Amino acid sequence: MELKELERSLEAVLFAAGEPVPVERLCLGLDSDRPTIDAVAQKLMDQYKYERRGIRLVRLDASYQLCSAPEYADHVRKTLESRRPPKLSPPALEVLAVIAYFQPVTRAYVDQVRGVDSSYTVGLLLERELIEEGGRLPVPGRPILYKTTKNFLRCFGLTSLEELPALPELPKEGEQMTLKLEQAAAALQEEET
Repeated sequence: MELKELERSLEAVLFAAGEPVPVERLCLGLDSDRPTIDAVAQKLMDQYKYERRGIRLVRLDASYQLCSAPEYADHVRKTLESRRPPKLSPPALEVLAVIAYFQPVTRAYVDQVRGVDSSYTVGLLLERELIEEGGRLPVPGRPILYKTTKNFLRCFGLTSLEELPALPELPKEGEQMTLKLEQAAAALQEEET
């Protein structure tokens, strides 16, 4: 497939998907290799930005997605206001921050950090697709591990988790709790091997 045709095909697939599409899936569907897909995607990104179009092509981890340009957010918001989900409450933002910075984590870990039960808030974040199940902890009871989603990255304007701002220094009590949890996890891993 020639480059112009690949460019148009990539644009069509991403528009039709309406959500992030993994690069591997694009490579398979468009019968191309990753460096070529990345180069074509970068060309489209630059083209949309240069032409000041109403859409942007963004990279989210190892996926691409078409979305509206940030400078038109007010127009999009005003037009589609009824579709806007309600804002997150401070407790929801707190739970989301704990999961984002320390993922994958169990709900018990979130509860321990916050000092209160977080089951309702975790359910809300799952419902809004900001977090997802990321496996199970290999301990008795096999609690669910939670991690953030691509939707989390998109909602907060991040390309990857490395773009999260640095955490401020933890108080001594927080350091002790993290150290104890890390030691306990290491001990459990040693027992399994």
